[in-house]
Amino acid sequence: MARPIKETLILNGKDVERFKYNLEHPTPVSAEEVTKARGTYEKFKRITTYAI
Repeated sequence: MARPIKETLILNGKDVERFKYNLEHPTPVSAEEVTKARGTYEKFKRITTYAI
């Protein structure tokens, strides 16, 4: 059985502004990092199985 989800923090003031800014202006990622992440994803995809 699943565990209940705990309450999360509520953002106020400057935290809200920083969070919104970070959503609208994501940090650029290099092509090398994207390639590495895709390779890792494919590796884990190959070794995992899920019963459906």
